[in-house]
Amino acid sequence: MMKQRLLTEFGQGASLRRQDYTQAARRALQDALWHNSINLAELFSKDKEEMLIDVEIGVQQPDQLDTSALKDIFPYGQITITATKGGLDVPRPDGNPTVIATVAINVSLDLEPAT
Repeated sequence: MMKQRLLTEFGQGASLRRQDYTQAARRALQDALWHNSINLAELFSKDKEEMLIDVEIGVQQPDQLDTSALKDIFPYGQITITATKGGLDVPRPDGNPTVIATVAINVSLDLEPAT
């Protein structure tokens, strides 16, 4: 078997006033996931739990992101979340930035190599 990426989705979310990187990331994940229904497992006669879901989240302060709190947004699959520097902190007059997170979700399955 070989891990093969089959789908990539992107999303963006913001925390307007609280500078909450985890909330911005949650909204970005919802943005990516709520636009479609991922039925890949069934197409390949696999169980949904066999889906390998690799998430990369970009925020300006990755160390402030609680990745374990975000796994519950996924109804199934084997979830791996990586935080990286990215996204955007947009300055505001009060000195507290609006936090923007960006996400990429890659969905893979372990499949036999094509011959």
